[in-house]
Amino acid sequence: MAAVTDESLAADIDARCRLTGTFTLRSGQVADTYFDKYLFESDPALLHRVATQMVDLLPEDTELLGGLELGGVPIATMVAQLTGLPALFVRKKAKEYGTCKLAEGPDVAGRRVTLIEDVVTTGGAVRDATRELRAAGALVTTVVCAIDRSPAEENPLADVELEVRPVLTRAELDAAAAARQDADA
Repeated sequence: MAAVTDESLAADIDARCRLTGTFTLRSGQVADTYFDKYLFESDPALLHRVATQMVDLLPEDTELLGGLELGGVPIATMVAQLTGLPALFVRKKAKEYGTCKLAEGPDVAGRRVTLIEDVVTTGGAVRDATRELRAAGALVTTVVCAIDRSPAEENPLADVELEVRPVLTRAELDAAAAARQDADA
């Protein structure tokens, strides 16, 4: 499938999702900018545009799409719809009742799972999921995310040998915000 660049996606995601104030992130870091991913994930048109961009970022040998709870689940579902690849839904921790599974869906043992996440900053949730899925026999080498807000040229998941493939980076969203401010001036 040939890459289709959506030039306005950064501007549209930034305009829709950027919040300013004081926010505590999952990592415990405090940030003055927060990207509320649920604002694009709940918009069918924006979600489709993000998922379409993710399709071209998937490794060719992907067998399963692992959507991380909660934000990665709608994105993985949309990417699954676009690609025909099966999705699984990865919990933050295994249920203590019913099936007691960490990942709901197809068996992961011996299969190549590409993780799907909404926003990566330090990669804590992705790191945890990667370790658990690998312990269950999955082959996990890549996470595709909608937004990578980690520092430029830094892979926050290098310690678990995971490649991060973002649709958008913090720098691209900041550039879109600056362009919007220049246009408004």
